Amino acid sequence: MQPTRFLAFDLGAESGRAVVGTLANDRLSLEEIQRFRNEPVEVTGTLYWDILYLYSNLLTGMRACAERYGSVESLGIDSWSVDFGLLGEDGALLQNPVCYRDRRTEGMVEEATWRLAPERLYELTGMSLNQIHTAFQMYSLRHYRKPVLEMARTFLMIPDLLAYFLTGEKYCERTNAIHSQLYDPRRREWCAEVFAALELPLAIMPPLVDPGTRIGEIGKSVQRATGLGPTPVIAPCTHDTGSAVAAVPLAGEDAAFLSSGTWSVLGTLTAAPVTTAEAFAARLNNELSLDFFVCRNIMGLWLLQQSRAAWKRAGEEYSYEDLVALAERASRGGPVVFPDAPAFLAPPDMPQAIAEYCYRTGQAPPADIPTTARCILESLALSYRHGLEQFRRILGREFTTLHIVGGGSLNTLLCQLAADATGLPVIAGPVEATVAGNVLVQALASGYLESVEHLREVVRGSFSPVQYEPRPNEALEEQYEKYVSLL
Repeated sequence: MQPTRFLAFDLGAESGRAVVGTLANDRLSLEEIQRFRNEPVEVTGTLYWDILYLYSNLLTGMRACAERYGSVESLGIDSWSVDFGLLGEDGALLQNPVCYRDRRTEGMVEEATWRLAPERLYELTGMSLNQIHTAFQMYSLRHYRKPVLEMARTFLMIPDLLAYFLTGEKYCERTNAIHSQLYDPRRREWCAEVFAALELPLAIMPPLVDPGTRIGEIGKSVQRATGLGPTPVIAPCTHDTGSAVAAVPLAGEDAAFLSSGTWSVLGTLTAAPVTTAEAFAARLNNELSLDFFVCRNIMGLWLLQQSRAAWKRAGEEYSYEDLVALAERASRGGPVVFPDAPAFLAPPDMPQAIAEYCYRTGQAPPADIPTTARCILESLALSYRHGLEQFRRILGREFTTLHIVGGGSLNTLLCQLAADATGLPVIAGPVEATVAGNVLVQALASGYLESVEHLREVVRGSFSPVQYEPRPNEALEEQYEKYVSLL
């Protein structure tokens, strides 16, 4: 097979990058050709994403690709979920998309569930209720009578909005749609009952497409600006977690996975959505990749990222490798926190928020940077154990393996703690699961791969994982009892 190249844009809540994936003889290689920051911008009290900055970086990445390789087979965009842009009658963007961490959604879950019972909302959408979800962001516009909602004629989620800038085509890919809490995964369409109950405009919602759909070609002006020819744009799994899950080399129902980054997504594949009363009580989410999966969304390495930023502001700068090394030397058995506590969503000072949480829960707070870092990593590992125990009870499964993919798979202490806490062997890698999934779904759509199983065989053959065996850890067992009491 001649080498075939694909361009993947992967946009996270902290950074974005352009990566060229080369497929040859069922082996995938990845080359990052551009990386850029992505930070929300606060303007007059509202936290926005700078969408035109992101778009300009897409063009820069396309130019770099054209200069290096001349052309690619196709390109695809994945990003974080839930956020969106609104277009007016003339197709112009009405305002910058608002970041999910903005405070406009505070209290919106409670307000919305006066109109539609939480259990019914879960039954319809398969998603646990969370104020960051698109439904509650849109409901806040209705609740506060924001004119932008009345002016809107088209709704587009972040990767779909950027693809619209490139092609002029309007659509929403299903792996992102399901995370909106506005999508019915059984009917595979926008959920009219939710729109009616929340008095949201169903007419502005775009057509839905599956991952691997060819959307169109980049426009003439984009071709001139970048030097790429009439390149097809393919919708991969546009939700970054969906792309990561596509590239997890799973084999059977006894395997669980963890997509570890700013958010930790702990899950396992399922044949259909699971919306039982027990799943609702456990706050499980039903999401999509190339298959359905049930998962728990956990705040993840956001706690460590924001602590690192706070320490840097205070004049103490550490790499993530430095923090792992410090945490490894810290004593075991310190305080633990519930990573999804509302106090950790967007605090001005994360280490202070952790200390205050410990005081409120009757624990001595971490004494220094090493114990704070260890507190975060041990708490995450304990949350993975708790989530897997919920899966076992609700799905009736026993797990034999935990696959960790994404940036967190490089965190050696977190991987070992996850193995110790869950009692499962941890297979760490690929690190670049999201980009690999993006590229390989493009390859599948273009006919270079024959099936989903062929895709996962390419992943197995292209990356070398690291395995961590569980070890006895009495301190972690004692901390788990403490962790459960916090819930």
